[in-house]
Amino acid sequence: MLNYFRLLLLLFCVTITSAASEIKSIGVPYIENYPKAVYASGNQNWSIAKDKNGVMYFGNAEGLLTFDGRYWQKYQMPNRQIVRAVATDKSGKIYTGSFGEFGYWAIKNNKLSYHSLTNLLPKGIKIDDEVWKIYVDPDRIIFQSFSKIFIYRNNKIEVIKSPASFLFLHKVNNRYFIEVLEKGLFELLGNKLVYIPNSDKLGKEGILSILPYKHTGLIIGTSKQGLFTYDGKDFRPLNTPANNYLKTYQLNNGVSLLGKYFAYGTILNGLIIIDENGKIVQRINKSSGLQNNTVLSLYADNEQNLWTGLDNGIDRIELNSPLYFYFDKTGQFGTVYSSIIFNNKIYLGTNQGLFYSEWSPDNLLPFNFRLIPNSQGQVWELTIIDNELICGHNSGTFKVLGDKIEWISRSTGGWTIKKLNSNPNYLVQGTYTGLSLFTKSPGSGLKFATKIAGFQAPSRYVEQDNRGDIWVGHAYKGLFKLSLSPDYTRVTSTKYFDEKNGLPGNYNINIFNLENKIVFSSDVGFYTYDELSNKFTKYEALNKSLGSFETSNKIIPAGSKKYWFINHGKTAMVNFSEPGKVEIDSNQFSILDGRMVQYYENISRISNSIYLISVDDGFVIYNPTEQLNQEKKKLPSVLIRRVEDITDKFSLISEGGNSNEEAEIHNSRNNIRISYALPYYRQAKVKYQFYLEGYSHSWSDWSSATQKDFTNLSAGTYTFKVRAKVDDNTISNETIYTFTILRPWYLSNWAILLYTILFVAVLILGKKIYEKKLQRDSQKITDRLKAEQEEKLRQEAEISEKQIIKLQTEKLQAELASKNRELANSAMTLVYKNELLQKLADDITKLKDENGKKLSEEQTRKIQKVINDGMNDERDWHLFENSFNEAHESFFKKLKAQHPDLVPNDLKLCAYLRMNMSSKEMSSLLNISLRGVEIRRYRLRKKLEVPHDKNLTEFLMEL
Repeated sequence: MLNYFRLLLLLFCVTITSAASEIKSIGVPYIENYPKAVYASGNQNWSIAKDKNGVMYFGNAEGLLTFDGRYWQKYQMPNRQIVRAVATDKSGKIYTGSFGEFGYWAIKNNKLSYHSLTNLLPKGIKIDDEVWKIYVDPDRIIFQSFSKIFIYRNNKIEVIKSPASFLFLHKVNNRYFIEVLEKGLFELLGNKLVYIPNSDKLGKEGILSILPYKHTGLIIGTSKQGLFTYDGKDFRPLNTPANNYLKTYQLNNGVSLLGKYFAYGTILNGLIIIDENGKIVQRINKSSGLQNNTVLSLYADNEQNLWTGLDNGIDRIELNSPLYFYFDKTGQFGTVYSSIIFNNKIYLGTNQGLFYSEWSPDNLLPFNFRLIPNSQGQVWELTIIDNELICGHNSGTFKVLGDKIEWISRSTGGWTIKKLNSNPNYLVQGTYTGLSLFTKSPGSGLKFATKIAGFQAPSRYVEQDNRGDIWVGHAYKGLFKLSLSPDYTRVTSTKYFDEKNGLPGNYNINIFNLENKIVFSSDVGFYTYDELSNKFTKYEALNKSLGSFETSNKIIPAGSKKYWFINHGKTAMVNFSEPGKVEIDSNQFSILDGRMVQYYENISRISNSIYLISVDDGFVIYNPTEQLNQEKKKLPSVLIRRVEDITDKFSLISEGGNSNEEAEIHNSRNNIRISYALPYYRQAKVKYQFYLEGYSHSWSDWSSATQKDFTNLSAGTYTFKVRAKVDDNTISNETIYTFTILRPWYLSNWAILLYTILFVAVLILGKKIYEKKLQRDSQKITDRLKAEQEEKLRQEAEISEKQIIKLQTEKLQAELASKNRELANSAMTLVYKNELLQKLADDITKLKDENGKKLSEEQTRKIQKVINDGMNDERDWHLFENSFNEAHESFFKKLKAQHPDLVPNDLKLCAYLRMNMSSKEMSSLLNISLRGVEIRRYRLRKKLEVPHDKNLTEFLMEL
């Protein structure tokens, strides 16, 4: 039940699509040419196919040609054969056939590679001619040459031979038909050929097209007999003008269009499109836009494009387009400045004159434009005024009467003519030399009245405001406001406006009436005029709503609250119908960019929905009702077409970015370029946005660029995302491509493993070294502590020893001091003794006997001798010497060692001097006089070589 419902829904959608899809006969649809110079391959294109991703494939004279909407790529066959046939399947394989060869192309190792199937041919079977047709069924692939049919299934090939030569195999729905020359039309059923009765009516050779016709029938195209219909029983000629046309120009191929049209390519005159009744809807040949009149192949895709493979080039015909074109390829009438349709004639005003041709909405005959006599020269404007066609000409103003013209005014340069709002019976025309006044009354037609006096400047733009004043603009001479007399024959006041009044300049200031309001265009936006302040100010509300069209240089009325805005060659339809909202449609008119005559753009409204647009070398019919009246189709996904290494030279990494194979890129080749494209083949503005995870932080800005370079990528896995936007509103799904920049060799897994092993080994070795170091450090610490302890003990011992020495020294010093005191005492004792003995000696000499007489000399001499012996007793000296040596560290030994010439008396004197005795004390001890002491001291100084400035006692104390 669900499947039945889906089938009904599908049939319903097809019915709506078919009903809404119409191909018109006015002009020709938009044709996009792809010349050989663009696709860079052979001239001839023998077959066309499209794959599941939307990529187009062409069987070209130099191999397989691919196109994704942006990039062309050529792939050559093994022996550079011509590719005669191409087909695709749902798995992504592309099948091709050529001379002696057939097989398929598929992505392998991120590259499109060819795989031949001829090695599967049964033994004894050879292919020695061209493969012309390939058809893909769910369970088999059929290849057809002029001599055999090859059925490829389950990796085997079955061969079907013919009793005579084949022509071409045709697939209609799920049935296959093929002509056997001289025998008739056959149907391929399984692996057998079954003759179709009465097919001899088609002729003995030349069946080139078989298409489905009116649900169950067939329409058959032959090379010489034209078109036939087949109802399942009999064949009947389709007797229409199309049949004669195809016989004359030699039908070559055909394809169904939109469910109810048929396109047939010819050898001699391009192609025609007919409806089911055989009525010719379109003739498209070289004169109407094709590059070549020989059509070798046709293909209708799912976007209503008709692809034509030509004898020289490829063309895409945009069926069901709202824009239909007529171009003057031969330069018959020059550059078109104005065009209009009036009384079943189409008129073109050009720089060469006024041309006309017959017109009807379903006109099937080619236009035949002829020059109206006496109209030679520049035509500026064609306008209909109260059912009169008026021509503004370089020579003046004319009324157009069919194929003739008659003078109305001889004022040169009829640029524009407008009815006065204040009085519709009067019209003002802008000319080279000012303004002209025209009158019009019922039944009398338009008449020239007079030149308006008081103003003679060139008047390119003319508008009347609500106050009745006339605004005049010239592209270079600025802006004027004129007040006219009550009879409109003269100018009563003139005001000139420039920068002082708020205008941005004097150049390119144009005047238009927008919704009954005068607006002024400029290169920086639209302005309005304020009467009270006499100033111009920017029309901010309008400028903001117009976006990029705020700098439009022309506005043309297009019907109720609709206007054409022309922005220096770019066109948009602006709709003010909804209050507070402005709708701008410019995308579908991008094809017109730069094709109209700048500053003289002209768009005429033919009917409520049809417009005639003047372009440089012809005209365009715009009929918006021809657009598909159905929901927008889902956009295809963006294709990753090529990934290239651009490090130092260009090399291919991958051309299968949409496959599941993940690319791995060497670290030293980390500069890459990713090229992408949207396989969308209608005329539209396509923009792209990308985001590289692992590199970028956010999506890029929308741009028309179709490739991106990434440089110096670090090692890691990256995910490239890209999406497309068509006509600034419909956005495709994201396409994802993942690739990996490999780590450098020194960061590879093996290197990391080695580093790990080395690291562990280093850790172990380091641990051992550390442990040994710890042992050494521990031993050092122990030794240091021990040494410190020993040092401490040593220091303590030294301190103790020093204290002991100090104590000993103090003791010795005390002993020395004691000995010195004893020595001094001993010396003083000796001195005292000697002094006493001397005194005794002196007193003895004074002694008297009992009689008062002095003692005799003998008596005193004996006593004196005893005293002298006592004074000179050496024992006292030896005792003093020993005591002195003990106190003064063997003073005498040192003195003798240094001065061996010293005698005992000298030593005694030295000892006494060291003890710092006075001369008196020394004289007593030495038993000499004070003078003797001084003499000895003098002699001793000489012996000891004491300096003159040195005290002898100090010298001896320092010794």
